[in-house]
Amino acid sequence: MDKQDDSETGFDLDRLAGALECLLFAAPDPLPMARLADLLECPPDVVRLALEGLEGRLDGGGLQVIRLAGGIALGTRREYAEYVQRLREPPPERLSAAALEVLAIVGYRQPVTRAEVDAIRGVDSSGSLRTLVEKGLVAVQGRKQAPGRPMLFVTTEQFLRTFGLQDLSDLPDVPGAFCERARQLTLQDERQARSDAPAPPEDEAPDEAATGEE
Repeated sequence: MDKQDDSETGFDLDRLAGALECLLFAAPDPLPMARLADLLECPPDVVRLALEGLEGRLDGGGLQVIRLAGGIALGTRREYAEYVQRLREPPPERLSAAALEVLAIVGYRQPVTRAEVDAIRGVDSSGSLRTLVEKGLVAVQGRKQAPGRPMLFVTTEQFLRTFGLQDLSDLPDVPGAFCERARQLTLQDERQARSDAPAPPEDEAPDEAATGEE
């Protein structure tokens, strides 16, 4: 991209695109537009122009600008995923079919109780829910105003990041399509799990009688 100082904005968009690339590379999580505008000391509209310039720079390369969990990040292109997977240690871990099924139910029905998940699947789901909570993909968000006050489960920002979604509206219309896509995506190493969705305390594990979901 040619160096330019847009007369309408008064900003050097070429320099801003370079600064933006550095910020996205260094940030551990997606950066919201407002945060980028603050860091670059320019209006959000100018940040969007700089993003367009950065996307032009990255076109044809292995990295791309992605929009995840309401923010902006740098990510690798899918056609190079196999090379990135070789770098990971320990070997990447995948969710079981049962856990994927439970995750899909939570994703499309949230907030949902364990009893409601069990009713849809026809089997006990406490083990799968516990696994999803431990991996930071699902979290407890309060309790339902019902007898026993069972816990309500929702998906997390880690869920959005793991499956490449900007928000829940990006979920496929058909739950089965999500499950198929999820089977093909490798979960992030647990060491990268975000602290925004900690596992419940031992006395509030999903399969405890205290949930009211006998």
